[in-house]
Amino acid sequence: MRIERAIHVLADGTALAVGAVCLAAATAAQGGRFNTRLDLLTHFAPFWALGCCLAAGYGLAFASPAWRPVLIGVGAAGVLAAAALMVPEMTRSIRPAVLANAPRQIKLIQFNAWDHNADVEASADWIAAEAPDLVLMQEVERPIREAMIRRGFHYLRGMARTAIFSRAAPTWAPVQVPPHDWPVLPSFSRATFISVGGDFSVVAVHLDRPTDATQKSQMAALLDLLSRYPTDRLIVAGDFNLTPWSFTLRRLDDRMRMERLDRAIFSWPARLFPGGRSRSAVPFLPIDHVYAGSAWRVVKIERGARLGSDHYPLIATLALED
Repeated sequence: MRIERAIHVLADGTALAVGAVCLAAATAAQGGRFNTRLDLLTHFAPFWALGCCLAAGYGLAFASPAWRPVLIGVGAAGVLAAAALMVPEMTRSIRPAVLANAPRQIKLIQFNAWDHNADVEASADWIAAEAPDLVLMQEVERPIREAMIRRGFHYLRGMARTAIFSRAAPTWAPVQVPPHDWPVLPSFSRATFISVGGDFSVVAVHLDRPTDATQKSQMAALLDLLSRYPTDRLIVAGDFNLTPWSFTLRRLDDRMRMERLDRAIFSWPARLFPGGRSRSAVPFLPIDHVYAGSAWRVVKIERGARLGSDHYPLIATLALED
């Protein structure tokens, strides 16, 4: 009897600790509006919500009568705090989609290929089978670059390890920035293409992690770069290393002069370790994003297959309006 009681007390205490920690984290994350360190907590909002749901569920079903209202209260408060972070993303308006047979469509894939890609050839085969017009890729190493070229893609090298692969040959539009700006720019690649509906441009980008002090300056430099070009026919996609519940990405959304077309598409991790031993990993961070100017409409945007990378690809089919 004593053992059973001790186990029950331990279980109650553990549930309360989980709920309290998640409630505290979700509440502190609200400080991300003005503090970048606290904003790191926002990225894990689904975890805080899940932990509080578990605490409240345990309290409702298994807790002793004395602890039941406490656990339910802590869990409910934590769910509300986490929901306050996630609901704005789930409810934000996105321009209306167009029909699947809309004219002047392009299909692009956003993909961080990962420098530890477990199966480069299979990744390139899947991309080729999807028959995209464009692939905006980060962490491009020689194996994936050569695999894409063998499958008939044009290769446009960008800064560092970001590149654009295309079926049609690009028309390069020189990026004119003062020399002193180059050190603070993120890894990116830019190209202009000719289509039936007219010229359009794409930018592939890779921001550093939010734990790196360089991310803030990279965002500022990227915004400055994009401000020099018309954005109505522009598409920007990449690994931003920011979730949509973060206040940092919300601020970036407000300043991009384009609309972010993805909504909470969880893209990381597909794998946790090199060598392909973690295929069962569940993605919990939506950190790959697609922005487009006012001339573009969404036909479809979805998450692709698990490949050799630690990121899932995003597949976006867009239509260019008159």
